[in-house]
Amino acid sequence: MKVLRETMIIGLHSLRVALRNPLTIIVGLLQPITWMLLFAPLLKNLPTTTSFSATTAINIFTPGMLVMLAPITSLFSGIGLVTELRGGVLDRLRVTPASRLAIILGKAGRDLVVLLLQGLILVLIAWMMGLQIYPLGILVAFVLLLIVGLLMVSCSYAFALTLRDENAVASISNVLLLPLLLLSGLILPLELAPGWMKTLAALNPLAYTVAAMRALFVGEFNDVAIIQGFAVTAGLALLALFWATRSFRRSFA
Repeated sequence: MKVLRETMIIGLHSLRVALRNPLTIIVGLLQPITWMLLFAPLLKNLPTTTSFSATTAINIFTPGMLVMLAPITSLFSGIGLVTELRGGVLDRLRVTPASRLAIILGKAGRDLVVLLLQGLILVLIAWMMGLQIYPLGILVAFVLLLIVGLLMVSCSYAFALTLRDENAVASISNVLLLPLLLLSGLILPLELAPGWMKTLAALNPLAYTVAAMRALFVGEFNDVAIIQGFAVTAGLALLALFWATRSFRRSFA
């Protein structure tokens, strides 16, 4: 309960600071919305496959754009942490009795709330473009979105606390971003990909997240991809959170 209370205090303070600048929400949405408006309409003319048809095009495409939000929004969060590190904010938090885990979770909570707001806006736009709504599926999909967001923001915080340089954090995030997105099948299902790409995609955790999201968005709740997506994403998120917390302790040792 102590950790939960400390997480709420730090998270609410960080969120108030973040929401003073609406660009925090808008900037991360620009790329997925652009793809949604300019690319999704083209999918209706593609040949029908076992999981892709003109009637389900937007339901197949939207989950990928939702997953895209996580690395775009959260993978660069460490840049702000470096600024706080240099400004002495983390030093002041360090000397308080607050749990190191609570500090990391509180900071991450701010980014996850922003990610959730962005996801809601994106789904609303997709609904106006013809998205078929499966309420339970979308609710569970947002839970998965928050888990993958926690994975990305924890990795970003660990990079920031280890490297202590904004340019280095931005560089490593950019290097990771492109292969993570391209090998996740977020634009089109990976069943359309050649064999070598499927092999590489099997090593990408976001590929499992996207597959689970797609099953949820079309209401296929008995699909094994959902269990795989949650297992892979949640397992890596816990490891990343441990890494970030340990990096925080070591950075002030």
